[in-house]
Amino acid sequence: MAIKVLKPGLSSSIQDGGREGYYHLGIPPSGTLDRVGLTVANLLAGNEPETAALECTLMGPELLFEQDTVFAVSGAPMGIQLDGQPVPLNTCLLAQKGQQLKITGSSFGARSYLAIAGGLDVPLVLGSRSTYSLGSLGGYQGRRLQAGDTLPVTANCGQGPVGHHLPEEFKPEFHKNAELRVVPGMYIHRLTSASIDSFFSDEWRISSESDRTGYRFLDGRPLNFIERTPPFGAGSDPSNIVDACYPIGSIQIPAGRTPIVLHRDAVSGGGYMTLGTVVSSDLDTLGQLPPGAKVKFTQVTLEEALAIRRTFQKKLQQLVTALSS
Repeated sequence: MAIKVLKPGLSSSIQDGGREGYYHLGIPPSGTLDRVGLTVANLLAGNEPETAALECTLMGPELLFEQDTVFAVSGAPMGIQLDGQPVPLNTCLLAQKGQQLKITGSSFGARSYLAIAGGLDVPLVLGSRSTYSLGSLGGYQGRRLQAGDTLPVTANCGQGPVGHHLPEEFKPEFHKNAELRVVPGMYIHRLTSASIDSFFSDEWRISSESDRTGYRFLDGRPLNFIERTPPFGAGSDPSNIVDACYPIGSIQIPAGRTPIVLHRDAVSGGGYMTLGTVVSSDLDTLGQLPPGAKVKFTQVTLEEALAIRRTFQKKLQQLVTALSS
């Protein structure tokens, strides 16, 4: 049993909750860039919240169902058509054998999630089905979808809670601008105080050169570093340090020109200083921002970041409880 890919979309890949536990070996977690979007799609389709689904970026795929299939699409409000007819987002639907699904673009948000009842039946790799394209790991042959691919599904793909939908009070909001909260890091002292102030006061624009590895930001003022003699082993770039670890969400500033927020496919360490780390819940917000979106960075303490995480996890659990019932 399978789903045939007629058109792959701009950047579609299989993702689940992520491949945790191997970052110290240089293997990033990958996984969904929007935990709420993946959770909603899966629960509507009758799956566990972190089941492998299709993450569609900016422009979704066109698919042919080779058997009756129960599915749900959540996340960014992209257009969904079944045999050319519009069908609702955030609703469990039944596609009959031979029908075609088309997921188009969206004016708000960047990623939607297509969950199939029973999940996408690709192999587990290090405990996850998520795609890590740079390492050709997981997902469908370790890469983004291509025309002609056949996505394997489980034998119970035609069984699910058809008609189940997301209650209005849980529907997420999507915006073209956002605030990203940042915990300052151990290397922020490398910047001048004026540059620290300007980083947090300027408005930054997301570059088109952004993906699952990292988001690049433009239009803010150049950031200046305190002069120093580079330590042995560091390069001449003023942002260079002797190698250090990178948490997911770390903010690099190569040459002080274009900040880069590392995301779920990022490397685990390197020789650029990082001025801080975006809090985990705001990384989900970032994953739904398209190129051109405007962002302000806001400084928070570690204690505040932990409280933000607890609030996010509580809301996510409330969502799981509501849809599971």
